[in-house]
Amino acid sequence: MRNGQPVVDTTNALLVWEHQYYPRYYVPADELAEPCHDTSGIGDIAGYVALDWHSMDGWFEEDEEIIVHPRNPYTRVDAMRSSRHIRVELDGQVVAESTSPVVLFETGLPARYYLPALDVRQDLLTSTEVETACPYKGVARYWSIGDHENIVWSYPSPLPESQPVQGLFCFYNEKVDLFIDGEAVERPVTKFV
Repeated sequence: MRNGQPVVDTTNALLVWEHQYYPRYYVPADELAEPCHDTSGIGDIAGYVALDWHSMDGWFEEDEEIIVHPRNPYTRVDAMRSSRHIRVELDGQVVAESTSPVVLFETGLPARYYLPALDVRQDLLTSTEVETACPYKGVARYWSIGDHENIVWSYPSPLPESQPVQGLFCFYNEKVDLFIDGEAVERPVTKFV
């Protein structure tokens, strides 16, 4: 949609990976609301065009709005309640400890441990203006702890598949010392570090 009007309404879109993290929609040029002569596709995508994501007001799959980028059909998000003992330390100080986390598993990322607000040292958190969006989880807001900027996040209104993490706090495993049932967990290396 752009300016309240559909740019294209198709069941013939292709998902094309132009880089490793997520696909891009290519749509048939002849199905665009306004004619387009730039058929940028070649080979199997000849006659298809890629529209600039950010120049549109909204993208929809069926009647559900898609945020940030098209969903990868090979990515899965599962949120599961747990009774594992989770302790989070930063610079040698315990900043969170819980026995009722929700573990979020997302394809290609380490397990994330979302903790109830009462189990997090909120007196150490400083709210920031940063927000990020995920097509699988929704819009997150962030907090810093001392000099560690945007190290904690939460989803106040997550998308349906991520509802169990609503209002819970999560720390970057890559940037804190995480202990699960008393065992130290090695910091993972991801695209976020």
